[in-house]
Amino acid sequence: MREPGRNRANPAASFNVSIGHLVATGHRMAEENIESPPSTTIKKPHHNRWLMLIAAFKLAQALLFIAIGVGALRLVGKDLGDILLKLAYHMRFNPESRFVNFVLDRAEFVTDRVLRRFSIGLFAYAALGMTEGIGLYLEKGWAEYMTLIITASFLPWEIYEVFRHVTAVRSGLLVVNVMVFLYLLKVVVERGKQKRGDGPPAK
Repeated sequence: MREPGRNRANPAASFNVSIGHLVATGHRMAEENIESPPSTTIKKPHHNRWLMLIAAFKLAQALLFIAIGVGALRLVGKDLGDILLKLAYHMRFNPESRFVNFVLDRAEFVTDRVLRRFSIGLFAYAALGMTEGIGLYLEKGWAEYMTLIITASFLPWEIYEVFRHVTAVRSGLLVVNVMVFLYLLKVVVERGKQKRGDGPPAK
């Protein structure tokens, strides 16, 4: 015969087991929270792709001017006429043609002093282009104004050159610079409205 109450659960023991389980669970959750901090979503900064494209164009232009300037410096102290004549033979031009004679006649006026000044001017313009490109990449307001002013100052001369003698290169550069000018003008105007609280941010 079974003794009464043997199969009954001990209330005190059950309560102690429950408390122990809760405490152990709490410690485990605390350790997991310490070991694995909550992940935070880091938003990547949004860049204006058109400004990035203009910046790349300005930097590429600056590198081109640097290369031309270095090439001009390498001609210092050399016979430019002899170099051009060899180039004409290499490109299979007729050395007696009017075009070759015209280039050779003009080469006599290109002295070492002229080459050095030409290189310095190219390096200065390249430095300006590098400043514009880096500033636009960083989306600085001063770079937008600088590029806008410089581009606008060259537009009349570029238009005159296109009307004087139309070429694909001149026409292409004019179209690109006009588009750059119009877009930067739009960005500057919208940024001004944004500062006054009159419109959405520039895109």
